[in-house]
Amino acid sequence: MFVASLYNLKGGVGKTASCVNFAYMAAKDGFKTLLWDLDPQGAASFYYNVQSKEKGSARKIIEHTLSIEEAIMTTGYEGLDIIPADLSARKLDVLLDDKHSKKQLHNLLKWLEQDYDFVFIDCPPGFSHLADNIFYASDAVLMPVIPTTLSVRTYDIVKNYFEEKANELEKLMCFFTMVDIRKNMHKDVMAQLYKDKRFFEYYIPYLSDIEKMGINNAPVEAFSPSSYAATCYRALWNEIKEGVLE
Repeated sequence: MFVASLYNLKGGVGKTASCVNFAYMAAKDGFKTLLWDLDPQGAASFYYNVQSKEKGSARKIIEHTLSIEEAIMTTGYEGLDIIPADLSARKLDVLLDDKHSKKQLHNLLKWLEQDYDFVFIDCPPGFSHLADNIFYASDAVLMPVIPTTLSVRTYDIVKNYFEEKANELEKLMCFFTMVDIRKNMHKDVMAQLYKDKRFFEYYIPYLSDIEKMGINNAPVEAFSPSSYAATCYRALWNEIKEGVLE
């Protein structure tokens, strides 16, 4: 079972859209796939039109009053399940304080090793005890980056955090999103960061079809399979898949 978390220090970078599309494509490729929505906003759950069947399920999973298996729900897509978000996820950082091990999510996911090939975690932004748990549980931390000057600073902060926390820097794998290749700044930033050898070659442009995911409550490839957006996500996912499974 391969665990991939979608993370960035800041929001609004295409994190959830990427998580939703990668999970869909993994399932379409024949991998038994689970998406765990740990962002209290619940956008990934919204895209899949799934709501938690039990109030406070995120908190109850951590408190072991609800098993992780009981929280899993099906989506409308073969081979793809989801643990939907609920507002109690906003309190997880309190439950996962310094008194507790950063291995808690890792230990919970071990119960699913025989059931899934891929687990994707949609993370809330920011550094936290929850983030540390997610990083420890993940085989790869996939970080979407908008190619702007501020994003370069954010990328450097996250990379330094991984180095200082001994979170195994090789887990951090990045890709560009919301790219406007007509902008010189975007091209310059991409050229600069590609030199760091931590970014995948393919990127996601800023496209209206991605914004339409909210209207269609679906991944791009599900409602617009021939679109340029679907082509870009497919190319990036194939590159990521080859990179993590090699």
